[in-house]
Amino acid sequence: MVGRVTAHPIIRLEPSRGWVALRLDDVWHYRELLWFLALRDIKVRYKQTVLGASWALLQPVLTTVVFTVVFGRLARIPSDGVPYAVFALAALVPWTFFATAVSTTSISLVGNTNLISKVYFPRLCVPIAAVVACVVDLLIACGVLFVAMGIYGVGGGLRMPLVIPFVALAVATALGVGLWLSAIAARYRDVRHAVPFLVQFWLFATPVAYPSSLLSDRWQSLYALNPMVGVVEGFRWSLLGSDVAIGRTALTSTASALVILVTGAFYFRRMERSFADVI
Repeated sequence: MVGRVTAHPIIRLEPSRGWVALRLDDVWHYRELLWFLALRDIKVRYKQTVLGASWALLQPVLTTVVFTVVFGRLARIPSDGVPYAVFALAALVPWTFFATAVSTTSISLVGNTNLISKVYFPRLCVPIAAVVACVVDLLIACGVLFVAMGIYGVGGGLRMPLVIPFVALAVATALGVGLWLSAIAARYRDVRHAVPFLVQFWLFATPVAYPSSLLSDRWQSLYALNPMVGVVEGFRWSLLGSDVAIGRTALTSTASALVILVTGAFYFRRMERSFADVI
């Protein structure tokens, strides 16, 4: 007796064409993998290090010391009526997060070549996990900032909870820039050499060592197109009680950050189909 042959449907996998949807529901479906990647990045960063997570504290603190001596004492840069040390630290905490997140996210795909070339999962999980891992450092550094605020006796008002939206703005900015750079770096390895220069240039284009109030009013809106301007000034406004007008700056920086994030996500998804081949 001849057995009956059951016909199975043929599934053909083809790369998507044109601009594709973000499919954020896939990222949520693979959320356990995302958290695993983030946890792995945290462990790898401080594995076999003498100081461990203390590096998250030393980076902004030591940079603050240098900035205080050079810009606060020697150059006598104004600090909006607060001690220059805490003025600089309030900016360096979110800036250090941004610089670290952009640097690690830009090479996140290249660093996961074996995983990407062998297993399917939403590639967005890789840069998102890199940024999430850096958020841990940001939270640790915020603890040092709060201690410095207590020592200098500044801040601590009712505005402090309003720092949360500016933390979200910093995360969105870092992720948006990281998506652009990681997608480009998958094809062009020159990006890893260009990122340090980009971060250094961006530092001086952001009011970290100086207040944005030094600029005239007509340049404020253009200056706020840099999303990190809104982040830095937002940290100072909410935590230190700065008198700077944050409303227009925050709105402009938020709009700019959203443009970078959305376009970066779509560009990442557009290039995703070729990652396994070129990475």
